[in-house]
Amino acid sequence: MSTSNRDPEALLRRLEWTVIRRLDGMLHGDYRTLFRGFGLDLADLREYQFHDDVRRIDWNVTARMQTPYVREYHEDREVSAWFLVDLSGSVAFGSAGRTKRDVATEFVAVIARLLSRHGNAVGAMCYGDHVDAVIPARTGRRHLLHIVGHLQGRPPDPAAGATDLSVLLRAGVQTIKRRSIVFVVSDFFSSEGWTAPLARLALRHEVVAIRVHDPLEAALPDLGLVVVQDAETGEQVTVDTHDRRFRERFAAAAARREARLLESFARAGVDTLELSTADALADAVMRFTELRKQRSRLSGGASAMPAHLAPGAAR
Repeated sequence: MSTSNRDPEALLRRLEWTVIRRLDGMLHGDYRTLFRGFGLDLADLREYQFHDDVRRIDWNVTARMQTPYVREYHEDREVSAWFLVDLSGSVAFGSAGRTKRDVATEFVAVIARLLSRHGNAVGAMCYGDHVDAVIPARTGRRHLLHIVGHLQGRPPDPAAGATDLSVLLRAGVQTIKRRSIVFVVSDFFSSEGWTAPLARLALRHEVVAIRVHDPLEAALPDLGLVVVQDAETGEQVTVDTHDRRFRERFAAAAARREARLLESFARAGVDTLELSTADALADAVMRFTELRKQRSRLSGGASAMPAHLAPGAAR
């Protein structure tokens, strides 16, 4: 059953029992490993002193000033998190008993609950064919249920046309003023032009691209003649999936799109988490956590600065 047919309170209680309790056990309550910039804001720059940690040297400033400078941070124990959620027609698709929208809603509910129960504010911006909801960052369970209810209750518009994620990302740049953790939740089936605003968003905030996908989007099984409809334009075509060459062309086109997508994430300099309709949410989050911890160790522990995690590796 789709999450869009469930009560927000019932969905949240189920996720608390099936996903959040499991994450609690595996992470031992330390959710800072999920968010590299959690609670850290740049306070000042000053000249390097003998006792300073060399990992805090700002090499760009050092090169300009011709003398070593280090970053100083102050800890903000409360952090704001924003979810920029794509609710366009294509996310209504799913072949494994759950739609991409179900997966996106569950992810937002889990991560928002983990953050909000420690007093952190969470907000959301929702996109169909335009940004039709901006829910300010606040705390509390009732506020979280309001966000989840909105994600469940908004049906896709079959006449909305092609998705343009740049609209959502530009709205995020303009709306989110305080440094925050920003999750961009989408299948990234969009017209071109979203990479630049994603990069601008990442200059100010810690941004994680949450890519939801379905196995059938990468490879088609042999099902004979099938009528396929574009979820955003309504266009229908009949395809012969029994044709091996057609299936191979489909897989090759999907692979090319995958390569372009990963290149776009790399150019924007954001971390990515892959969420499949066929995977368990807790397993995906844990794989992502382990990769971020490895990345932090490889980068020498410079945890406050966003760094790119090889996209697609968190599948």
